[in-house]
Parts: sequence; C-alpha cells; structure tokens
Amino acid sequence: MRYFAPNILPRHHCFFGADGGVSQGLYQSLNTNLKSTDKKENISQNLDIIAKHYQLQQQNMILCRQGVTNHVEFVTEPSLAKITADGMVTNKPDLILGIRTADCAPVLFFDEVDGIIGAAHAGWRGALRGVIENTLQTMIEHGAKIENIHAAIGSCLQQPSFECMDDMRQAFLQDNADNFRWFEKGADDKHFQFNLEGYIVHKLEKLKLGSISASGIDTFKAEGEFFSYRRYCKLGLIEVSTDFPTQLSTIKL
Repeated sequence: MRYFAPNILPRHHCFFGADGGVSQGLYQSLNTNLKSTDKKENISQNLDIIAKHYQLQQQNMILCRQGVTNHVEFVTEPSLAKITADGMVTNKPDLILGIRTADCAPVLFFDEVDGIIGAAHAGWRGALRGVIENTLQTMIEHGAKIENIHAAIGSCLQQPSFECMDDMRQAFLQDNADNFRWFEKGADDKHFQFNLEGYIVHKLEKLKLGSISASGIDTFKAEGEFFSYRRYCKLGLIEVSTDFPTQLSTIKL
C-alpha cells in the first residue's frame, strides 16, 4: 500500500507500505530496515524501487541511523546510515529524505514556497523530547516560514493498539499535566492506551502551520499493508530487537 497525504502533492512525497518489494519471509516485501538480517541485496533493490517513484536513484536518498532522540540534522548530501539523527531538513532538490518506521509515526514537512523540506521519526520518546519542534525549528533557521509549512503524519500505532504501562504515562504527565488527555484506560488499572497521533497533531496545531493531515492508519491492524513491530512481537516473530521489517516514508523538493 502507498499512502499519499492530501496536503502534499504525490510527486513530492509517499508513505510506502509493506508491499511492492522483493524481500521474503518475515521481511515481505518492501523492507527497508538496514539493521535487519534481511539480505542486503534485497534491501538495496527495495530502495531502488522507492527511488524510482521519483524517477531518481537510490544514490539520491538520505537515511539516518535512527534512535529515540530529538536530534535533527540539516543535510545536503545523500547518505545511507552515516548520520545519526531522528529528524532531517534540506533545501537541496532531488534529495529524498527517508524515515523508517514500524509503529512509530513518520512526520513529513513541506514548504514549497521557501523550498525547504523536513522529515521526523516520532515515536513516543522522540515526540515527547521535541523531535517535531526541533525539525520545524531547523527548517525555519534555513529559511522556511511556519505558515508555509504543511505537515503530514503517516501510519502509526493508533490508540486502541497502543497499550502501555503507567511509567510511560507518568513521563508525559511530568512534562505537562494536561497530557492526561492522550491516555485512556487499558485492559486493567495498570495499563493505558496512548494516542500518539493525537498527541502529535496537538503539538502541530499549537505551532500554526499551513496545514496538517494525519492518516489514521493503524500499523498494528493493517496486516499485509504496513509493518508493525508490536504485531510481530505478539506473534512471536522477533528474536532480536533490531531484526524486523520497516516501511519507508519519503519526501523531496
């Protein structure tokens, strides 16, 4: 499945799903996780397939070594896993920014007027630590205007599927007591359900962007369409924490 946000033109972005690639088995089929034990030649072919969406080559891509940080890099040259960051910004045409996810939220930013784009890997830790705000701030530092920026959130773990413990909830409450609104009661008194997408939308709305869209797609439930780390864990398919398939969300000028 390929998802296109309504507020960014398809020729400038694409949220790729699990299908359309060459990987097999656990990684079927458009796996982009460079840390997985999927065959490297398969991942390379998958990246070529993605680049061809823009009529470009894999050598035009920038994929960072992602973590759970708020660190953002301004990038000007293609690279695969050479830069450690969870957000990227560029003003260079024909560079494809790619964010790998399998439940976390990919957030793409587009300012066509000023010629600046950005992409953020927003899991709950990164979102809480400010990766979204830092990505936008980096865009502004390089010439973007907040009212010209359009943000699109791709598929991620939606609230009914995002079960968590109280320690995670407490981290959000310590940051802001109003964050209680993003948690609902879970299976019992010790569990809660977190609204990651709603939390990110709220952050973006406060910043007065040009427009915001959210896919509403639940990676956990969209089996066959999107990869989900949590689904694979529940099915007992993951033996090593880094060895799982990821989809790629991309944007270019």
